[in-house]
Amino acid sequence: MADTSSDLLARARAAVREVTASALRGELTSPTPPRLVDVREGEEFSAGCLPGAHSLPRGFLELRAEAELRRDERLVVYCAGGVRSMLAAHTLQQLGYSDVRSLAGGYNRWTDEGGPVERPRVLSAAQRERYRRHLSLPEVGEAGQAKLAAGSVLLLGAGGLGSPAALYLAAAGVGRLGVVDSDVVELSNLQRQVIHTEARAGMSKAESARHALNALNPHVVVEPHRVRLEASNVDGLVRGYDLVLDGGDNFATRYLLSDACRRHRKPLVHGSVFRFEGQVTTFLPDGPCYRCLYPAPPPPELSPSCAEAGVLGVLPGVVGLLQATEALKLLLGTGEPLSGRLLLYDALSTAFRTLRVGRAEGCPGCAGTGAGPVPEAPACAVAGR
Repeated sequence: MADTSSDLLARARAAVREVTASALRGELTSPTPPRLVDVREGEEFSAGCLPGAHSLPRGFLELRAEAELRRDERLVVYCAGGVRSMLAAHTLQQLGYSDVRSLAGGYNRWTDEGGPVERPRVLSAAQRERYRRHLSLPEVGEAGQAKLAAGSVLLLGAGGLGSPAALYLAAAGVGRLGVVDSDVVELSNLQRQVIHTEARAGMSKAESARHALNALNPHVVVEPHRVRLEASNVDGLVRGYDLVLDGGDNFATRYLLSDACRRHRKPLVHGSVFRFEGQVTTFLPDGPCYRCLYPAPPPPELSPSCAEAGVLGVLPGVVGLLQATEALKLLLGTGEPLSGRLLLYDALSTAFRTLRVGRAEGCPGCAGTGAGPVPEAPACAVAGR
Protein backbone atom coordinates (compact mmCIF):
# COMPACT_ATOMS: atom_id res chain seq x y z
CA MET A 1 0.00 0.00 0.00
CA ALA A 2 1.31 3.45 -0.88
CA ASP A 3 2.19 5.86 1.92
CA THR A 4 -0.24 8.63 2.71
CA SER A 5 0.80 12.20 3.51
CA SER A 6 0.07 11.41 7.16
CA ASP A 7 2.51 8.49 7.02
CA LEU A 8 5.23 10.69 5.55
CA LEU A 9 4.68 13.38 8.18
CA ALA A 10 4.66 10.82 11.01
CA ARG A 11 8.02 9.42 9.89
CA ALA A 12 9.43 12.89 9.62
CA ARG A 13 8.27 13.79 13.14
CA ALA A 14 9.89 10.62 14.47
CA ALA A 15 13.23 11.43 12.83
CA VAL A 16 13.52 15.24 13.06
CA ARG A 17 14.12 17.24 16.21
CA GLU A 18 12.23 20.50 16.76
CA VAL A 19 13.46 23.71 18.34
CA THR A 20 11.14 26.20 20.00
CA ALA A 21 11.06 29.86 19.05
CA SER A 22 12.38 30.95 22.45
CA ALA A 23 15.25 28.46 22.35
CA LEU A 24 16.17 29.54 18.82
CA ARG A 25 16.30 33.20 19.83
CA GLY A 26 18.94 32.30 22.38
CA GLU A 27 20.95 30.28 19.87
CA LEU A 28 20.96 33.11 17.35
CA THR A 29 22.81 35.35 19.81
CA SER A 30 25.52 32.74 20.47
CA PRO A 31 28.99 32.92 18.88
CA THR A 32 28.07 29.99 16.60
CA PRO A 33 24.42 30.43 15.58
CA PRO A 34 22.75 27.87 13.31
CA ARG A 35 21.95 28.72 9.72
CA LEU A 36 18.30 29.47 9.07
CA VAL A 37 16.67 27.97 5.97
CA ASP A 38 13.27 29.34 4.91
CA VAL A 39 11.43 26.76 2.79
CA ARG A 40 8.34 28.90 2.12
CA GLU A 41 7.52 30.21 -1.33
CA GLY A 42 9.23 33.35 -2.60
CA GLU A 43 6.19 35.57 -2.01
CA GLU A 44 6.00 34.46 1.63
CA PHE A 45 9.72 35.06 2.14
CA SER A 46 9.51 38.54 0.58
CA ALA A 47 6.78 39.54 3.03
CA GLY A 48 9.07 38.90 6.00
CA CYS A 49 11.59 36.37 7.27
CA LEU A 50 13.78 35.55 10.26
CA PRO A 51 16.95 37.71 10.32
CA GLY A 52 19.61 36.39 8.00
CA ALA A 53 17.51 33.48 6.72
CA HIS A 54 18.39 31.79 3.45
CA SER A 55 15.49 31.28 1.05
CA LEU A 56 15.24 27.77 -0.41
CA PRO A 57 11.62 27.01 -1.38
CA ARG A 58 10.47 23.48 -0.63
CA GLY A 59 9.82 22.77 -4.32
CA PHE A 60 13.51 23.33 -5.15
CA LEU A 61 15.01 21.71 -2.06
CA GLU A 62 16.33 18.49 -3.61
CA LEU A 63 17.63 20.34 -6.69
CA ARG A 64 19.46 23.16 -4.92
CA ALA A 65 20.39 21.90 -1.44
CA GLU A 66 23.79 20.54 -2.39
CA ALA A 67 24.82 23.77 -4.13
CA GLU A 68 23.53 26.12 -1.44
CA LEU A 69 23.94 24.30 1.89
CA ARG A 70 26.97 22.64 3.46
CA ARG A 71 26.54 19.26 5.09
CA ASP A 72 28.70 20.29 8.06
CA GLU A 73 26.41 23.24 8.94
CA ARG A 74 23.94 23.35 11.80
CA LEU A 75 20.62 24.01 10.11
CA VAL A 76 17.23 25.15 11.38
CA VAL A 77 14.49 24.86 8.75
CA TYR A 78 11.23 26.75 9.03
CA CYS A 79 8.03 27.36 7.08
CA ALA A 80 4.77 29.12 8.00
CA GLY A 81 3.40 26.62 10.52
CA GLY A 82 5.97 23.84 10.89
CA VAL A 83 4.67 21.12 8.54
CA ARG A 84 6.60 21.87 5.35
CA SER A 85 9.75 22.44 7.36
CA MET A 86 9.37 19.07 9.09
CA LEU A 87 9.16 17.31 5.74
CA ALA A 88 12.01 19.41 4.33
CA ALA A 89 14.25 18.65 7.32
CA HIS A 90 13.58 14.94 6.89
CA THR A 91 14.52 15.19 3.22
CA LEU A 92 17.75 16.96 4.15
CA GLN A 93 18.57 14.16 6.58
CA GLN A 94 18.12 11.66 3.77
CA LEU A 95 20.49 13.77 1.65
CA GLY A 96 23.20 13.50 4.29
CA TYR A 97 22.62 16.61 6.43
CA SER A 98 22.97 15.28 9.97
CA ASP A 99 22.46 18.39 12.12
CA VAL A 100 19.11 19.73 10.95
CA ARG A 101 16.09 20.76 13.02
CA SER A 102 12.65 22.20 12.35
CA LEU A 103 11.28 25.34 14.01
CA ALA A 104 8.20 24.33 16.01
CA GLY A 105 5.20 26.39 14.91
CA GLY A 106 7.24 27.99 12.12
CA TYR A 107 7.25 31.66 11.19
CA ASN A 108 3.76 32.20 12.61
CA ARG A 109 4.70 31.19 16.13
CA TRP A 110 7.99 33.06 15.87
CA THR A 111 6.16 36.31 15.14
CA ASP A 112 3.40 35.57 17.69
CA GLU A 113 6.09 35.39 20.36
CA GLY A 114 7.67 38.66 19.27
CA GLY A 115 10.67 37.24 17.44
CA PRO A 116 12.56 39.74 15.26
CA VAL A 117 11.88 39.70 11.53
CA GLU A 118 13.28 41.51 8.53
CA ARG A 119 11.92 42.28 5.12
CA PRO A 120 14.36 41.20 2.42
CA ARG A 121 15.01 43.41 -0.56
CA VAL A 122 12.65 42.41 -3.37
CA LEU A 123 13.69 42.70 -7.00
CA SER A 124 11.29 44.21 -9.47
CA ALA A 125 10.27 42.29 -12.59
CA ALA A 126 12.67 44.44 -14.64
CA GLN A 127 15.52 43.77 -12.22
CA ARG A 128 14.82 40.04 -12.29
CA GLU A 129 15.14 40.15 -16.05
CA ARG A 130 18.29 42.31 -15.94
CA TYR A 131 20.09 40.09 -13.40
CA ARG A 132 18.64 36.76 -14.53
CA ARG A 133 22.09 35.22 -15.12
CA HIS A 134 23.11 36.18 -11.58
CA LEU A 135 19.93 34.75 -10.10
CA SER A 136 20.72 31.42 -11.74
CA LEU A 137 23.99 31.18 -9.81
CA PRO A 138 23.55 29.52 -6.39
CA GLU A 139 26.50 31.60 -5.11
CA VAL A 140 24.57 34.78 -5.95
CA GLY A 141 20.83 34.24 -6.27
CA GLU A 142 18.33 36.83 -5.10
CA ALA A 143 19.97 37.20 -1.70
CA GLY A 144 23.35 37.88 -3.29
CA GLN A 145 21.89 40.35 -5.74
CA ALA A 146 20.36 42.16 -2.78
CA LYS A 147 23.83 42.30 -1.18
CA LEU A 148 25.21 43.89 -4.33
CA ALA A 149 22.38 46.42 -4.41
CA ALA A 150 23.10 47.33 -0.80
CA GLY A 151 26.87 47.51 -1.41
CA SER A 152 29.09 50.48 -2.16
CA VAL A 153 32.51 50.82 -3.79
CA LEU A 154 34.81 53.84 -3.94
CA LEU A 155 36.89 53.91 -7.13
CA LEU A 156 40.06 55.96 -7.13
CA GLY A 157 40.36 57.13 -10.69
CA ALA A 158 38.15 56.95 -13.77
CA GLY A 159 41.14 56.04 -15.92
CA GLY A 160 42.44 52.86 -17.48
CA LEU A 161 41.63 50.64 -14.49
CA GLY A 162 38.65 52.51 -13.10
CA SER A 163 36.84 52.57 -16.46
CA PRO A 164 36.28 48.81 -16.96
CA ALA A 165 35.91 48.18 -13.25
CA ALA A 166 33.20 50.83 -12.85
CA LEU A 167 31.31 49.67 -15.94
CA TYR A 168 31.13 46.06 -14.78
CA LEU A 169 30.34 46.93 -11.17
CA ALA A 170 27.45 49.06 -12.39
CA ALA A 171 26.32 46.33 -14.78
CA ALA A 172 26.41 43.82 -11.91
CA GLY A 173 24.05 46.02 -9.87
CA VAL A 174 26.32 47.38 -7.13
CA GLY A 175 24.07 49.97 -5.52
CA ARG A 176 26.43 52.90 -4.99
CA LEU A 177 29.66 53.83 -6.74
CA GLY A 178 31.89 56.74 -5.78
CA VAL A 179 34.33 57.98 -8.44
CA VAL A 180 37.29 60.12 -7.34
CA ASP A 181 39.06 61.94 -10.16
CA SER A 182 40.12 65.57 -10.53
CA ASP A 183 41.18 65.30 -14.20
CA VAL A 184 39.27 66.06 -17.38
CA VAL A 185 38.81 63.80 -20.40
CA GLU A 186 41.54 64.15 -23.04
CA LEU A 187 41.78 62.57 -26.47
CA SER A 188 44.86 60.57 -25.44
CA ASN A 189 42.80 58.86 -22.71
CA LEU A 190 40.44 57.16 -25.13
CA GLN A 191 42.91 54.44 -26.21
CA ARG A 192 42.28 52.68 -22.88
CA GLN A 193 39.80 54.66 -20.74
CA VAL A 194 36.67 53.15 -22.27
CA ILE A 195 34.16 54.83 -19.98
CA HIS A 196 34.71 58.16 -21.79
CA THR A 197 33.85 59.33 -25.31
CA GLU A 198 35.32 61.86 -27.71
CA ALA A 199 32.16 63.95 -27.34
CA ARG A 200 32.94 64.36 -23.62
CA ALA A 201 36.48 65.65 -24.13
CA GLY A 202 37.12 68.46 -21.65
CA MET A 203 34.47 67.19 -19.23
CA SER A 204 35.39 66.16 -15.70
CA LYS A 205 36.27 62.46 -15.73
CA ALA A 206 34.15 61.90 -12.64
CA GLU A 207 31.14 63.48 -14.35
CA SER A 208 31.83 61.65 -17.61
CA ALA A 209 31.88 58.39 -15.67
CA ARG A 210 28.55 59.27 -14.06
CA HIS A 211 26.96 59.82 -17.48
CA ALA A 212 28.21 56.45 -18.75
CA LEU A 213 27.30 54.45 -15.66
CA ASN A 214 23.79 55.86 -15.32
CA ALA A 215 23.18 55.24 -19.01
CA LEU A 216 24.22 51.61 -18.48
CA ASN A 217 22.26 51.07 -15.25
CA PRO A 218 19.97 53.82 -13.96
CA HIS A 219 19.40 51.92 -10.69
CA VAL A 220 22.99 52.57 -9.57
CA VAL A 221 23.73 55.71 -7.55
CA VAL A 222 26.92 57.30 -8.89
CA GLU A 223 28.67 59.87 -6.71
CA PRO A 224 31.31 61.90 -8.60
CA HIS A 225 34.08 63.35 -6.42
CA ARG A 226 35.91 65.92 -8.52
CA VAL A 227 38.83 66.21 -6.13
CA ARG A 228 42.42 65.06 -5.89
CA LEU A 229 42.85 62.50 -3.13
CA GLU A 230 44.77 64.15 -0.29
CA ALA A 231 45.41 63.68 3.40
CA SER A 232 42.68 66.22 4.15
CA ASN A 233 39.90 64.28 2.40
CA VAL A 234 40.96 60.64 2.22
CA ASP A 235 39.38 59.60 5.54
CA GLY A 236 36.02 61.15 4.72
CA LEU A 237 35.94 59.47 1.32
CA VAL A 238 37.04 56.01 2.45
CA ARG A 239 34.77 55.98 5.50
CA GLY A 240 31.61 56.20 3.41
CA TYR A 241 32.03 53.01 1.34
CA ASP A 242 32.21 49.27 1.92
CA LEU A 243 35.45 48.79 0.01
CA VAL A 244 37.90 50.70 -2.17
CA LEU A 245 39.23 49.96 -5.66
CA ASP A 246 42.59 51.59 -6.38
CA GLY A 247 43.12 52.77 -9.93
CA GLY A 248 45.51 55.58 -9.03
CA ASP A 249 48.66 56.57 -10.86
CA ASN A 250 51.29 57.57 -8.29
CA PHE A 251 52.92 56.17 -5.19
CA ALA A 252 51.98 58.99 -2.84
CA THR A 253 48.28 58.41 -3.47
CA ARG A 254 48.61 54.64 -3.11
CA TYR A 255 50.30 54.89 0.29
CA LEU A 256 47.76 57.47 1.41
CA LEU A 257 44.85 55.26 0.35
CA SER A 258 46.33 52.11 1.86
CA ASP A 259 46.88 53.78 5.23
CA ALA A 260 43.32 55.17 5.28
CA CYS A 261 41.80 51.79 4.39
CA ARG A 262 43.81 50.19 7.18
CA ARG A 263 42.62 52.82 9.69
CA HIS A 264 38.97 52.31 8.73
CA ARG A 265 39.28 48.54 8.19
CA LYS A 266 38.12 48.73 4.58
CA PRO A 267 39.22 46.17 1.98
CA LEU A 268 41.41 47.68 -0.74
CA VAL A 269 41.62 46.11 -4.22
CA HIS A 270 44.89 47.13 -5.85
CA GLY A 271 45.62 47.04 -9.56
CA SER A 272 48.49 48.34 -11.67
CA VAL A 273 49.70 48.26 -15.28
CA PHE A 274 52.93 49.03 -17.14
CA ARG A 275 53.57 48.52 -20.86
CA PHE A 276 52.45 44.87 -21.30
CA GLU A 277 52.34 43.80 -17.65
CA GLY A 278 49.74 44.09 -14.92
CA GLN A 279 49.22 43.04 -11.33
CA VAL A 280 46.29 42.67 -8.94
CA THR A 281 45.98 41.96 -5.22
CA THR A 282 43.54 42.59 -2.40
CA PHE A 283 44.50 44.08 0.94
CA LEU A 284 42.15 42.98 3.72
CA PRO A 285 42.10 44.68 7.15
CA ASP A 286 43.96 41.81 8.84
CA GLY A 287 46.25 40.85 5.94
CA PRO A 288 49.35 42.44 4.44
CA CYS A 289 49.04 46.04 3.27
CA TYR A 290 50.47 48.07 0.39
CA ARG A 291 53.49 49.07 2.51
CA CYS A 292 54.27 45.37 3.04
CA LEU A 293 54.45 44.98 -0.74
CA TYR A 294 56.24 48.28 -1.42
CA PRO A 295 57.98 49.62 1.72
CA ALA A 296 59.26 52.61 -0.32
CA PRO A 297 58.77 53.91 -3.88
CA PRO A 298 61.53 53.08 -6.37
CA PRO A 299 63.85 55.85 -7.58
CA PRO A 300 62.59 57.92 -10.53
CA GLU A 301 65.14 56.45 -12.94
CA LEU A 302 63.59 53.01 -12.40
CA SER A 303 60.01 54.20 -12.74
CA PRO A 304 59.28 55.92 -16.06
CA SER A 305 55.76 57.24 -16.44
CA CYS A 306 53.22 55.50 -18.65
CA ALA A 307 53.31 58.58 -20.91
CA GLU A 308 57.01 57.88 -21.41
CA ALA A 309 56.97 54.08 -21.46
CA GLY A 310 53.50 53.49 -22.95
CA VAL A 311 50.85 50.91 -22.12
CA LEU A 312 48.94 48.45 -24.31
CA GLY A 313 45.38 49.79 -24.46
CA VAL A 314 43.62 46.52 -23.61
CA LEU A 315 45.87 45.73 -20.63
CA PRO A 316 44.01 47.99 -18.14
CA GLY A 317 40.81 46.28 -19.26
CA VAL A 318 42.12 42.89 -18.15
CA VAL A 319 43.43 44.19 -14.83
CA GLY A 320 40.42 46.41 -14.14
CA LEU A 321 38.04 43.48 -14.69
CA LEU A 322 40.08 41.35 -12.29
CA GLN A 323 39.73 44.16 -9.73
CA ALA A 324 35.97 44.28 -10.33
CA THR A 325 35.81 40.52 -9.83
CA GLU A 326 37.58 40.84 -6.49
CA ALA A 327 35.17 43.59 -5.44
CA LEU A 328 32.10 41.51 -6.33
CA LYS A 329 33.44 38.50 -4.42
CA LEU A 330 33.98 40.66 -1.35
CA LEU A 331 30.50 42.16 -1.51
CA LEU A 332 28.93 38.74 -2.00
CA GLY A 333 31.07 37.08 0.67
CA THR A 334 31.97 34.23 -1.68
CA GLY A 335 35.15 32.80 -3.15
CA GLU A 336 38.74 33.40 -2.04
CA PRO A 337 40.07 36.96 -2.38
CA LEU A 338 43.65 37.67 -3.45
CA SER A 339 44.71 38.61 0.08
CA GLY A 340 48.35 37.60 0.58
CA ARG A 341 48.70 36.83 -3.14
CA LEU A 342 49.91 39.07 -5.95
CA LEU A 343 48.56 38.04 -9.36
CA LEU A 344 50.89 38.98 -12.23
CA TYR A 345 49.79 39.08 -15.87
CA ASP A 346 52.06 39.20 -18.92
CA ALA A 347 50.04 40.16 -21.98
CA LEU A 348 52.82 39.29 -24.46
CA SER A 349 52.96 35.66 -23.36
CA THR A 350 49.34 35.51 -22.10
CA ALA A 351 50.63 34.09 -18.82
CA PHE A 352 49.49 34.49 -15.24
CA ARG A 353 51.55 33.70 -12.16
CA THR A 354 50.99 34.26 -8.45
CA LEU A 355 53.43 35.43 -5.80
CA ARG A 356 52.87 35.13 -2.07
CA VAL A 357 52.84 38.37 -0.09
CA GLY A 358 53.27 38.30 3.69
CA ARG A 359 52.97 40.93 6.38
CA ALA A 360 56.26 42.76 6.83
CA GLU A 361 57.66 42.81 10.34
CA GLY A 362 57.37 46.26 11.85
CA CYS A 363 55.32 47.59 8.93
CA PRO A 364 53.95 51.02 9.92
CA GLY A 365 50.94 50.54 7.63
CA CYS A 366 49.90 47.32 9.37
CA ALA A 367 50.42 49.03 12.72
CA GLY A 368 47.97 51.71 11.62
CA THR A 369 50.51 54.49 12.03
CA GLY A 370 51.53 54.97 8.39
CA ALA A 371 54.94 56.39 7.63
CA GLY A 372 54.20 60.04 7.06
CA PRO A 373 53.96 61.69 3.65
CA VAL A 374 55.49 59.73 0.78
CA PRO A 375 57.41 61.75 -1.83
CA GLU A 376 55.60 62.11 -5.13
CA ALA A 377 56.92 59.62 -7.68
CA PRO A 378 56.18 59.17 -11.37
CA ALA A 379 53.68 56.57 -12.50
CA CYS A 380 55.36 53.26 -13.22
CA ALA A 381 54.75 49.55 -12.79
CA VAL A 382 52.08 50.40 -10.23
CA ALA A 383 50.34 52.98 -12.38
CA GLY A 384 46.67 52.79 -13.21
CA ARG A 385 46.30 55.25 -16.07
